[in-house]
Amino acid sequence: MNSIKNNIFSGVTAAVVALPLALAFGVASGAGAIAGLYGAIILGFFASLFGGTHTQISGPTGPMTVITATAVAAFPHDLISVMSIIFLSGLIQISFGIVGIGKWIKYIPYPVISGFMSGVGVIIIILQINPFLGVEAYGSVIYTLSQLLETLKQADDSSLIIAYITLAIMFLTPKFITKIVPSALIALVVVTYFTMYMGYEIDTIGEIPMGLPEIIFPFSFDLLKLDTIITLAITLALLGSIDSLLTSLVADSMTKTKHNPKKELIAQGIGNSLCSFFGAIPGAGATMRTVININSGGTNKLSGIVHSLTLLVIVLFLAPLASKIPLAVLSGILIKVGFDILDYRFLKILKNVTRQDLLIMVTVFLLTIFVDLIMAVGVGITISSILAVYHVSRNTKIKTHRSKTSFDIDIENNHIEVIKIDGSLFFGTASVLDSKLEKVKENKILILDCKLVSFLDLSAIFTIEDLIEKMRSRNIETILVLKHAHKRHILKVDTKKTFKDIKIFHKIDDAINYTQEIELKYG
Repeated sequence: MNSIKNNIFSGVTAAVVALPLALAFGVASGAGAIAGLYGAIILGFFASLFGGTHTQISGPTGPMTVITATAVAAFPHDLISVMSIIFLSGLIQISFGIVGIGKWIKYIPYPVISGFMSGVGVIIIILQINPFLGVEAYGSVIYTLSQLLETLKQADDSSLIIAYITLAIMFLTPKFITKIVPSALIALVVVTYFTMYMGYEIDTIGEIPMGLPEIIFPFSFDLLKLDTIITLAITLALLGSIDSLLTSLVADSMTKTKHNPKKELIAQGIGNSLCSFFGAIPGAGATMRTVININSGGTNKLSGIVHSLTLLVIVLFLAPLASKIPLAVLSGILIKVGFDILDYRFLKILKNVTRQDLLIMVTVFLLTIFVDLIMAVGVGITISSILAVYHVSRNTKIKTHRSKTSFDIDIENNHIEVIKIDGSLFFGTASVLDSKLEKVKENKILILDCKLVSFLDLSAIFTIEDLIEKMRSRNIETILVLKHAHKRHILKVDTKKTFKDIKIFHKIDDAINYTQEIELKYG
């Protein structure tokens, strides 16, 4: 009974924190405040009900809002197409969960995540400059910056006062107060009433419809726009999956539990797909709301469900009050959110990280802000992979042995040359092996000792195949020493039947003994 009470309390607390953020993200997305609220309600409910992280609170997040805003800008006055993107993104997330792609998220390098998250934080801050100044917002970071001087000339004094008060509350509210009442809610209530008291004529959220939303069927869209719809859907699905699973890891570390990534992605996909039927914006696992839920006593799925039901009650009965919230207040809240998203952990050690990590972080950071979020992650992972391949290839040792002191076996035949490979033999090291074998003299027997090779890929197999042919043309006999598994793999892909015509041993001793038997050929 105590557990139920704790989870109900933590769910209500999470809803109080989620309310201003859902409103702010809804407005920032271009879909409207009510879309943000219903995104938190629908996704939050189904992600908790079916999810694989018991204490996670889901709803609109910064990265997902940025992409949703891009979709709204790409399809102005075309709600069906935007909802089609969200519906498709949910289906893609479900497929991610079914095939088990969630386990690969942990292999994304930290500098990539750092650059991406900091980039998203900067995007949110830049896009809130106009609402902060009381000027109509633009959906483009570059256009917002290019028009900044003109925007400053149009700044509204009343909006600036409201926005600055909001920022002051967000940044300066003491921690002992925010543990009881979140600063965003304080700003929302206090500054809204202050605006009404002062009689400021500034832009507000506007009318928020009470009651349940109308059902939309997100299946009717222009096929000529299908490429854009699919691209944005994949982007949403990837970002939502990464965002949710990173939050799941945070929840695991706090609760000493282990989440189920398959169930989590399927649940997130179900929630986001259903959001599209109600005109709601998509979301993901929200780190700050999840942490608050856990710290408030949340231990199971009930807390997430209560969080959604609490927001639903607010929408059904308190919507008219929310309509009077100034946009400048939401901009101040979102600017604080943008600063919170910045990866201070990486920024604090910026002077001490390697040049490679700094290069990856800065590249992803700039691409995220000025180009494309998915391209940023893709380029970051590609650069990281290339650098990883380079480091692995450097650690792979390829040594040539000619004297009898190289082995426990006495090699009396000077025609034998042994090249021993220790490490991974793949596309990154195959070229090194090629250059090494170029130095082998003619009329020799070459033993290629791959017994200590831990990994052998197709590029390396084809390289060895070509080298055997090259050695044969130089009158050099090649003998291989391989693990059983590598031998089976090589013979399966041996389309040219090159390896069937050479001797393959499992021990270096057997290979050398074989060379002793045929030494008369070179006498």
